[in-house]
Amino acid sequence: AMVDLARNPDFVKIAEAYGALGIRVEKKEEVIPALKKALETPKCVVIDFRINREENVFPMVPAGESLTQMIGGMA
Repeated sequence: AMVDLARNPDFVKIAEAYGALGIRVEKKEEVIPALKKALETPKCVVIDFRINREENVFPMVPAGESLTQMIGGMA
């Protein structure tokens, strides 16, 4: 049997189920408003940043390596 783990759970709904505020960010221009809203909210906040699977998000740690082998950015 195979399990498809390509999709993540809905972290916004999970946050809301626990009484927290859930915010989903899908575009670069949504980041600052989401952070401002989170900072203005008196309760726990979960921000779900939706990032393309192929995007280079730094820092990265290669598979099987320690944190000392972290890649800091593009050369």
